[in-house]
Amino acid sequence: MDDIVKAAMAKWPNVPDCYGWLGLDARGRWWMRDDAAQAAGPFAGPGATPQSRGSELRHRKLIEFIERNYGCDERGRWFFQNGPQRVYVELERAPWVWRLSPEGGVSSHTGQPAVYRSSWLDEQGHLYLVTDLGLGVVHTLDMHWAAEAVESGRWTPQECPFASLPELGTCVLSPSGERGSVC
Repeated sequence: MDDIVKAAMAKWPNVPDCYGWLGLDARGRWWMRDDAAQAAGPFAGPGATPQSRGSELRHRKLIEFIERNYGCDERGRWFFQNGPQRVYVELERAPWVWRLSPEGGVSSHTGQPAVYRSSWLDEQGHLYLVTDLGLGVVHTLDMHWAAEAVESGRWTPQECPFASLPELGTCVLSPSGERGSVC
């Protein structure tokens, strides 16, 4: 976490949390969800629309700031610590999006290296890994490396319904839905 964020948290300890305004998709892209996007429906799942997704963030420095200050609370809700305010993240599939290397390495969409523990397939054929960082979905562009890991016997995916996957990584896909309101 950035030192400036820690200082802001100490200076203003009682800033209310924010829900519904930030989303992470299955390709590791961040989305800003204004009032109109939130009113158009959920970020992901049944009822989601292109309008409910919001606007993709493209400012590299802002994305890097979000990713340096990305974390999880004790209830499995993922957030971005924006100074003194915790901004909870709507997740399309999982809190991490895994990028794979030809050598078999795994790293998160935020650039953190991860150690493989297990692999899972949902009913739609999406591949998930549980690592030392937690649960994440494999980026679609890296499925050829994942196929090599499966074919070589390094990974043996087990089937798991999408609805049960958050339990593997202790994550809440929609903190705003759990809370029932937005900031």
